[in-house]
Amino acid sequence: MSPPLYAWPWEFLASYKYAIYGILVAKGIYSKYQEEEESWGIHIFIISMVRLCLYQACTSYSNMLFLTRNRRIVNKGVGFQQIDKEWHWDNFILLQAIVASLMLYIFPTSGKIELLNKNGITEALVLHIAISEPLFYTIHKFFHGNYLFTNYHSLHHSSPVPQAYTGGHATFLEHLLLTIVIGVPIVGSFLIGHGSLILIYGYVLIFDFLRCLGHLNVEIIPHRIFDLIPFLKYMIYTPTYHSLHHAEMDTNYCLFMPLFDALGNTLNKKSWQLHKKNYSISDYKERVPDFVFLAHIVDMSSALHAPFVNRSMASLPYYTRIYMLPFLPFSFTVMLLMWVKSKAFLISAYTIRNRLHETWAVPRFGFQYFLPFAAEGINKHIEEAILRADRLGVKVISLAALNKNEALNGGGTLFVEKHPNLKVRVVHGNTLTAAVILNEIPNHVTEVFLSGATSKLGRAIALYLCKKKVRVLMLTLSTERFRKIQREAPPDCQKYLVQVTKYQAAQNCKAWIVGKWITAREQNYAPSGCHFHQFVVPPILQFRRDCTYGDLAAMKLPQDVQGLGSCEYTMGRGVVHACHAGGVVHALEEWSHHEVGAIDVDRIDFVWKSALKHGFKPVSSITTSNI
Repeated sequence: MSPPLYAWPWEFLASYKYAIYGILVAKGIYSKYQEEEESWGIHIFIISMVRLCLYQACTSYSNMLFLTRNRRIVNKGVGFQQIDKEWHWDNFILLQAIVASLMLYIFPTSGKIELLNKNGITEALVLHIAISEPLFYTIHKFFHGNYLFTNYHSLHHSSPVPQAYTGGHATFLEHLLLTIVIGVPIVGSFLIGHGSLILIYGYVLIFDFLRCLGHLNVEIIPHRIFDLIPFLKYMIYTPTYHSLHHAEMDTNYCLFMPLFDALGNTLNKKSWQLHKKNYSISDYKERVPDFVFLAHIVDMSSALHAPFVNRSMASLPYYTRIYMLPFLPFSFTVMLLMWVKSKAFLISAYTIRNRLHETWAVPRFGFQYFLPFAAEGINKHIEEAILRADRLGVKVISLAALNKNEALNGGGTLFVEKHPNLKVRVVHGNTLTAAVILNEIPNHVTEVFLSGATSKLGRAIALYLCKKKVRVLMLTLSTERFRKIQREAPPDCQKYLVQVTKYQAAQNCKAWIVGKWITAREQNYAPSGCHFHQFVVPPILQFRRDCTYGDLAAMKLPQDVQGLGSCEYTMGRGVVHACHAGGVVHALEEWSHHEVGAIDVDRIDFVWKSALKHGFKPVSSITTSNI
């Protein structure tokens, strides 16, 4: 059972808690209708929304690894567990909105409030230094006592990687006390008679910004400022300063002013030296990843599914969210800017067995890969990313989706042939993709229908299955391509490869392997009870209720993955596309060859077993491993 005032009163409401803000808006509109001099409900609602945006902006900045990676303090990824714990980080904003509303209801203001009163701002600053700072310091130090820390404050310290959201992640009791701390200067200035609207907005937002600053996990304050004005380091803390408190917990208790730690003899002596070190970190000290997955942006909507846009949303599988549609013009603008000038950038990172794995993105959207005039520019971006990885000392770089398109660069062959001395291994990962698809097919299947049959994956699947005496109906209009693949099969297996030119040829086949987009009409040729396996991106729409549909080829990462806090496109948590997993296996096995061009059919089983050996798990509910 939780201790008193630990849980939030509206916990049972979950996300419906935001409806409470509607009451404030309604009250504000009613006040306007009644022609009251101040619509406090509207003011409280506006300032609450601005506060939410401020915390979101600071958290987004922390997650912009392409900007912040060299000045991060705790150099770890924010995992799903921390994200879930901090999901309702904004409870305190709602609490303070409710408290402010109740105060104004009990003690209504008379007359119109001034927009600005300079005396009030001075008084608020004095009250902050004289009361709020020492009050918070004392309360905070008490909460590090055995009982209060174990039962309350440990929740705040349970987040291994501080971020702005972490500042709001605490118990109901702690935020009640923090409400008093933030309220003293505002209420005090109004009691003196010098309160103003700018004081309220300004003080609250500056207070929030400094709270975000302390939990930013990125050192942004230049150490030279403290060299020029030494006393300033006692007047304002830094992200490093507060991170030391989270790391060691017995020092640096202050709200914003280290002066009170100095007076209380709780100032960590490493604070300034560590601050200088964290701010001075340069590129050459950056940790080099062992593996890079080179992805690209799919479309305008999925572009908003990045961790630096909204980490909570990115921690769930992607789908089109209606409330994100108003941001599509912003996404479109960014697309245009990246088209003009950009380079591959870092999206996310995680570790497996102390090996750093990163996801980089080519700054191009899916539709651009189908523009003939854009091909050269896209290949240039991919080439630059490969060469950069090679300079850094990356061991393996895996090409995602359209970055390894056969028509674009021959599945990566273009880059390997152009740069024969590459130390980084270039990998398309499709060997494991083929293995995942093949291991979904039950062992009793004797016939399959294959579209996209002459593609890189289609060829490998057809050759593998024919060796297992499975009849493959290969949909292709090109007899030349079909014959070329058929000649690769052993002579006694060639008869199992059959060319078909129409979907009607598969109307009695209950195992369809889809490598090319098919419409509802084309799906209707499949018999009832058919299962659609697929390796087409995006996945086909599920029109047939009397049939079943497989997922895109994917695997779940090993259990010892750390710092993973975002979902890969539509995949579930901890699940990655099979080509991504194939690149990781390549890195873990330390294979020295490039995996580009045509798939080596003889390695499919070997790569599959290697993936399972390293703890990868198939995610399809029908995987049988029997073929």
